[in-house]
Amino acid sequence: MTFNIILLQPLVALIAGILILAIPRLLNVIVAIYLILIGIAGLWPHLLR
Repeated sequence: MTFNIILLQPLVALIAGILILAIPRLLNVIVAIYLILIGIAGLWPHLLR
């Protein structure tokens, strides 16, 4: 299986949603990590030039 960001985003969102339901105090940390990962994934093609 190849690494595909289109498949990764829903998986990360699902895991984050489950963790938020289980441990609401982690909301800030989960959202911050998610945003950082999406930002890196969006910039990655431009960083390789």
